[in-house]
Amino acid sequence: MSYFDGFLAAVPAANKDAYADHARAVWPLFQKYGAVSMRECWGDDVPDGKVTSFPMAVKLEPGEVVVFSWIEWPDKATRDACWRASETDPGFQPMGEMPFDGKRMIYGGFVPIVNCG
Repeated sequence: MSYFDGFLAAVPAANKDAYADHARAVWPLFQKYGAVSMRECWGDDVPDGKVTSFPMAVKLEPGEVVVFSWIEWPDKATRDACWRASETDPGFQPMGEMPFDGKRMIYGGFVPIVNCG
């Protein structure tokens, strides 16, 4: 069964191209370890909330945009093997600094319960 890693981050608007370049650079490594697909989505209609919201979740600051992304894996074992390999595979090392504040990134692994389309 498919497995998904989901991510939410606050990215400076000025770093949009650098963020996209970073994502394109890391995709071949995820693919090497079995990722099926990856999506990086730039916030377009992400309202502020009163109790909860995407902007509140990442502590969005002026000049930043919420980015929502996910990686699809064939199963959790493949995903787990990739994340273990990322600690030792030298291909992951030269990625350099992320073009956003990784301390405010939210992520987790998810099992699909409905699959339409």
